[in-house]
Amino acid sequence: MNTEDKCPCNSGLSYGECCGPILDGSKKAETAEALMRARYSAYVTEHISFLRDSAVKSVQDEFDEKASTAWSRAAQWHSLEIIRTEKGGKDDVTGVVEFRATYTANGEFCNHHEVSTFVREPDGWKFEDGELVGEKPVLRDAPKIGRNDPCPCGSGKKYKKCCGAGK
Repeated sequence: MNTEDKCPCNSGLSYGECCGPILDGSKKAETAEALMRARYSAYVTEHISFLRDSAVKSVQDEFDEKASTAWSRAAQWHSLEIIRTEKGGKDDVTGVVEFRATYTANGEFCNHHEVSTFVREPDGWKFEDGELVGEKPVLRDAPKIGRNDPCPCGSGKKYKKCCGAGK
């Protein structure tokens, strides 16, 4: 990726001003959010070893570089949205970043929504863990209309014989 190109993490900065120097090791991520953005950009740009190296030891021990490389290459990456952060600043030792990454894989649009935890180790911020966030169910804002209830359109017929017919 060219350093003048827009950074894939959607920060609005160029790759050379944002994630590029973190991925090539010339700069450390100053915040948990900056590390999260760089980790997303690592998938987009196939800097897979960065994903392993930017994680805590227990995650590194379980890291599957081959599978991560395959996923990175198979996906068409669309966007990263940072939803919220807790701590994770320059003076903190822990941080939380909630994000949404969208991509297409095997012809299917995917929405990866996660809350990730980060810790600051002596050599910088590290990814510690992530928990997927499920989509919230749709909640009714009106009571359910039963088949035998009067139709809400005011016809005087039962719902099943009026607006609910054929449903």
